[in-house]
Amino acid sequence: MNDQLQSFLTQLEAKKRYSNNTIAAYRNDLTQFITFLNGRLSSEQTLATVEKADLDAYIKMLIDKPYASSSVARKVAAVKSFFNHLTKTKVIGENPTTHIKSPKVKKRPPQALSPEDIDLLLNVTTGKQTPKNLRDTALLRILYATGMRVTEVVSLSVNDLNLEEATLSCTGKEGKHRLLPYDKVTMAALELYLEDGRSSLLKLQKEDALFLNHRGQQLTRQGLWLIIKAYAKAAGLEKTVTPHTLRHSFAAHKVAAGDDLHDIQHLLGHANISTTQIYTHD
Repeated sequence: MNDQLQSFLTQLEAKKRYSNNTIAAYRNDLTQFITFLNGRLSSEQTLATVEKADLDAYIKMLIDKPYASSSVARKVAAVKSFFNHLTKTKVIGENPTTHIKSPKVKKRPPQALSPEDIDLLLNVTTGKQTPKNLRDTALLRILYATGMRVTEVVSLSVNDLNLEEATLSCTGKEGKHRLLPYDKVTMAALELYLEDGRSSLLKLQKEDALFLNHRGQQLTRQGLWLIIKAYAKAAGLEKTVTPHTLRHSFAAHKVAAGDDLHDIQHLLGHANISTTQIYTHD
């Protein structure tokens, strides 16, 4: 089973060009599924012997945990994709997931901060002019000014910035590029970080990542989450604040300001306008 899983993950990377984070999510979800099967099936049984009853039992186990409906839906979707692959590659003759329905996901409106809370968060970093504070000021401002995803932000290189035009080149999902503008305050924060912050954090001249950690290496997703969490606490914000909260706030405030929804869709990198329309509802 593990060999078939690895073959599937390789196909996602080579043919569909999924991101490392997406592939990691598939690996985690399907490893959990295979572990469940190993505890349920006999040693003689294989993926070809999996039946609808096994899948129903797996879904029931997920619901009983309980996982959020969105997590259950994601895990079921991963299993269905896996068996579709096994069917197409003729590893199995019949797809047991054909009649499996994914649980309905309870859609929750994205949590956005108020403009006042955004001001508190953006200003909490400006007390000191240390390399770390200069980095964090630029980081928070670029997150809110552009609405970028976590992976997109930490993947930025210095060469992605155009300070003269106040724009940056962002590589989004499936390698799609978009040009994002930012305001003058953010531009000033970036210039100060590049001049006095990043130059102090830099250890190797060949490193081109824009945002660096204390080791002079590219800031990680986990590092970014910890930074946001610390500053949200320092700002006295009671809501749970993540990097995605700033993305939601960017979109919600754009909608509130009357910006064109298709323009917001482009800035966010949404494939479908329906994803962007969620910000039009209170």
